[in-house]
Amino acid sequence: MIRLFTGRAFRPSHISAVHQKINPFVFSSLCGFSAQAAIQTQQNPSSINEPCSHFDSYMYGSLLRNCIQNDDPISAMGLHCKIIKSGNCLDLFATNILLNVYVKAELLSQAELLFDEMPQRNTISFVTLIQGYAQCLRFSEALVLFSRLHREGHELNPFVFTSILKVLVSMECSELALNLHACVYKLGHESNAFVGTALIDAYSVCGCVDFAREVFDGIRCKDMVTWTGMVACYAENDCFQEALEAFSQMRSVGFKPNNFTFAGVFKACIGIEAFGIAKGVHGCVLKTRYEHDIYVGIALLELYTKCGNIDNVQRVFEEIPKTDVIPWSFMISRYAQSDQSEKAVDLFCRMRQSFVVPNQYTFASTLQACATLGDLDLGKQMHSLVLKVCLDADVFVSNALMDVYAKCGRIEDSMELFETSPNRNDVSWNTLIVGYVNCGEAEKALDLFMEMLENRVQATEVTYSSVLCASASLTALELGTQIHSLTVKTNYAENTVVHNALIDMYSKCGRIRDAHLVFDRMNERDEVSWNTMISGYSMHGLGMEALKIFQMMKDRGYKPNTLTFVGVLSACSNSGLLDQGQAYFSSMSQEYGVEPCIEHYSCMVWLLGRSGHLDKALKLIEEIPFKPSVMVWRALLGACVIHNNVELGRMSAQRILEMEPQDDATHVLLSNIYATARKWDNVTAIRQSMRKKGMKKEPGLSWIENQGMVHYFSVGDTSHPDTKVINGILEWLNARTRRAGFVPNCNAVLLDVEHKEKERLLWVHSERLALAFALFRTTPGSQIRIMKNLRICVDCHAAMKVISKIMQRDIVIRDMNRFHDFHDGICSCGDYW
Repeated sequence: MIRLFTGRAFRPSHISAVHQKINPFVFSSLCGFSAQAAIQTQQNPSSINEPCSHFDSYMYGSLLRNCIQNDDPISAMGLHCKIIKSGNCLDLFATNILLNVYVKAELLSQAELLFDEMPQRNTISFVTLIQGYAQCLRFSEALVLFSRLHREGHELNPFVFTSILKVLVSMECSELALNLHACVYKLGHESNAFVGTALIDAYSVCGCVDFAREVFDGIRCKDMVTWTGMVACYAENDCFQEALEAFSQMRSVGFKPNNFTFAGVFKACIGIEAFGIAKGVHGCVLKTRYEHDIYVGIALLELYTKCGNIDNVQRVFEEIPKTDVIPWSFMISRYAQSDQSEKAVDLFCRMRQSFVVPNQYTFASTLQACATLGDLDLGKQMHSLVLKVCLDADVFVSNALMDVYAKCGRIEDSMELFETSPNRNDVSWNTLIVGYVNCGEAEKALDLFMEMLENRVQATEVTYSSVLCASASLTALELGTQIHSLTVKTNYAENTVVHNALIDMYSKCGRIRDAHLVFDRMNERDEVSWNTMISGYSMHGLGMEALKIFQMMKDRGYKPNTLTFVGVLSACSNSGLLDQGQAYFSSMSQEYGVEPCIEHYSCMVWLLGRSGHLDKALKLIEEIPFKPSVMVWRALLGACVIHNNVELGRMSAQRILEMEPQDDATHVLLSNIYATARKWDNVTAIRQSMRKKGMKKEPGLSWIENQGMVHYFSVGDTSHPDTKVINGILEWLNARTRRAGFVPNCNAVLLDVEHKEKERLLWVHSERLALAFALFRTTPGSQIRIMKNLRICVDCHAAMKVISKIMQRDIVIRDMNRFHDFHDGICSCGDYW
């Protein structure tokens, strides 16, 4: 009878019969005492008020057992009061039954009081209260009680060991099972099926598969639960082949698998991608009619999701019972994670119509779908529903809500949720940091990162990759290198995602050699690694180096994608590699199956136009199979500015202004074309038109980082505290460059002023002011890095080449298109930009 009773209970995660509560009611059933007392009480209820001599302990025990069977703790408490009034004549047996009543009703304070007042206690008393503590998650007190049981000399039987092993597993201290195992062995219980299964469960949780197998082999009479526990142990610890072998042995010795066995076997099949075997096991499930079990159903959903067979996934989902939230949450999460956000939202609505109450995981997955869709209205509705069910304090839900608002451009609302959230984890900080980076507020992202470190929150690869991206967008090299040092200290320097972010950061901060050094030291690379390195070389105008990386990528077996060809074509256009660019553009769809998108066409239009083939560039635009975007026409307009093609430039500008009438950059470029052609009336007309529309020309701006501070300079700026020193250095540079043979190119000044004034204006361009500042504020011989928001003019470019040779300093300037690395009188762009 004990075996039948204990064999009925299972844990979903780690299958074990030993977790079934063994309570005094079981032992009272085994004792088989007469039910005469209960019958007498039913026939004469008033006898309960008679003296204790007429109401023995067995009769009270029978009544208390009836309370357990009827789940009626109120009657039990009333009966307890009567017992106390009658002189408290309960013996140990009946008191244990009353103790079990309180434990089952989760009235733990009454149970503790009763336990403390018991004149005598036995093992059953201790086990009952231990199970009560475990039921209320008071695991430490359960361990203290077990220690007391042992110290007072009570019997350590199988029920004690199974109960305390369950407590250790629940406390995530299953490694202590080793100590308990020694005690089990000394007392000769190692061959007991119940104790053995509990030990297998504990060893499974702490990953000691070999120990679990030794316990399994030592069990004399293995039952179906023991076999299931071993199969689950193998499956949970990624010993998938062993799990399938154990399942086969179980079947060969005549045991029929149950729902938990099937769940473990399916996990093993998924682990080794044995989908053919899994389908055979599915057939066995159908024969044994376990297909409607919730655990088997979830395992089947996971199986067919991994197979990529969405039709079978939906079929299994429709067949399993859906009264539980788990299958709904599973399907919603899978849809949300596989870019099928609309299906996830639809399924959530269907779930609500089925009157299934969502849990925190359901909300988190549905909110993830809302964030992907960028649906702010739906996100707000979900937020209201979360507040109604009081799940807003859950960390998973609050993080998902922050993500929704951040991705919908409401970063302030995300910050408000973050500040008011009672529960935060590393994901909370990362969500907000990523949100600020994506919203273009890199400085706030970095401030939040510093606050995160101050709060001793452990940064992850997501954190580091995000703040490195923020450093790249600000071209904050000093901060970026400090973050690089942090990644080394925290062992994230070997992470591929962090490596990719480091390559991007160094590339965008003008340190292409450091970027390549990080790339060379990578143990593992992915497509992003190759694409980032190609893009980095492209930004620096090193087209041939970019193409070499592209060839290496192909040789290593990586397949180029859309972003790869954006980098390759950009490298060709930045270096004037016309033939190579045309060849790669043709091979995209023919050899690699990559259809050209608007970015590819823009690169080709710029390559053709910059090379002087303006007619071919226009023809390519006309051949685009979809409507050309502003980006394409801007590329053609930029080429027209360089080659001073007034008519085609006017037409390109007209197309842009049809799509974006308030685009000030187009007005300025068209004005520059007219100015170069000395058509001052047209220049005046454009500027008057801009004033009427309230548009202003974006001022030239350059900035430089020095000792953690960023210094900004505009054209003719006199507001900097070091203006006098800067002007003095500029005058000295003017004289030195002229002696070196430098002749100013006054055509770069597109104003109708005198020649002398043009020469003066050239020397107060923002990048020259930044250069003069750097020459006296940075260490002699160190690299100078200047960032600029506009395209560098031809005269500044020529001047920088001469100054780099005179001063023996490497000067790196990043303009709006690319980097220029000046070294010993030569620029990396080869005068092609």
